[in-house]
Amino acid sequence: MTIIEKFINIFFGSLVNMSSTDIIKMLVMWLIGGVLVYLAIKKDMEPSLLLPMGFGAILVNIPFSGAVTQVIDGITEEGPLSVLFDAGIANELFPLILFIGIGAMIDFGPLLSNPKLLLFGAAAQFGIFMTLLLAAVIGNYFPGTFSLQDAAAIGIIGAADGPTAIFVANYYNTKYMGAILVAAYSYMALVPIIQPPCIRLVTTKKERLIRMPSKTKPIKKSVRILFPIVVTVIAGIVAPRSVGLVGFLMFGNLIRECGVLNSLSETAQKVLANLVTIFLGITVAVKMQADAFLSLETLIIMGLGLFAFVFDTIGGVLFAKVLNLFTKEKVNPMIGACGISAFPMSSRVVHKMGLEEDKQNFLLMHATGVNVGGQIASVIAGGLILNLIAK
Repeated sequence: MTIIEKFINIFFGSLVNMSSTDIIKMLVMWLIGGVLVYLAIKKDMEPSLLLPMGFGAILVNIPFSGAVTQVIDGITEEGPLSVLFDAGIANELFPLILFIGIGAMIDFGPLLSNPKLLLFGAAAQFGIFMTLLLAAVIGNYFPGTFSLQDAAAIGIIGAADGPTAIFVANYYNTKYMGAILVAAYSYMALVPIIQPPCIRLVTTKKERLIRMPSKTKPIKKSVRILFPIVVTVIAGIVAPRSVGLVGFLMFGNLIRECGVLNSLSETAQKVLANLVTIFLGITVAVKMQADAFLSLETLIIMGLGLFAFVFDTIGGVLFAKVLNLFTKEKVNPMIGACGISAFPMSSRVVHKMGLEEDKQNFLLMHATGVNVGGQIASVIAGGLILNLIAK
């Protein structure tokens, strides 16, 4: 063997032993990872998740990557990302811990000042169940694609809630987890692009000009403290499997509102949430290995994800329009779009649209109320799906 041959064998042996198809798949996954990193850095689209997901996609698709568990010469070598996946995602631990941080970030005051806004959050979950049904139909007509459990996991993309999507997808152990998470987080980042045309499509200029009160009544501290406890109990009775999701979310909010755990609240909002987000983002890349990710089903899932986001938005707006038919005090139907659980992006989008129509129309408080209501509704919807469809 010549020196050149030895050099090639040492540094490029892994590539030499790969087929041309495998090399193309590897390069495609590197490109996908690079695109996610680009969107995170250049376009500032969900950088805390798309950046680690993109870099992780590159890591796990390097030939014989030491980042994932693999068998070499009959010996199993554990990879750190696989170990993290088993320790934090396979048992749903990371998503639940992240919910504590999310709960600590949320101010339910706007929702408590106008409780009917929770109805908009519920209405905006329409896209979840429509997408579930559509995925199930595809699986029925094209055997070998989506099982009912896969359809349930795909439908939850419409929750616009990454941790809930991870929780449900992992619960059903779907092989499409990577595609589901890429779709969920990518479309969450694209909310400012997706929602405005959907809202304009189903509203008139007159409806978009509807003004709403700019002030909200103050909420007693006792109400703020009781709210997360009551929601947890009610959600547990309605959808027992949602208790883990709702309970951790509301526990985080209770830490925020109790007034005696300020240091813990700040830790949950910043250090805890950021740390878990890093681990979560890079660890889910384990499910983005080329053999599982590059398929027609992935493209279909991306399409279904867009379908879910569009119908969530339209469903919330239409519900607001219907409600206006029966109420004296009209609501601006645009706030219905905030029922999608992309907090706080969706409320900011609607507030900005309101100002574009009328410089004195401040919708932020109402939009935020609907947005946090959507956060609760999406988690409960995830629990309902777990109750309705067997593992």
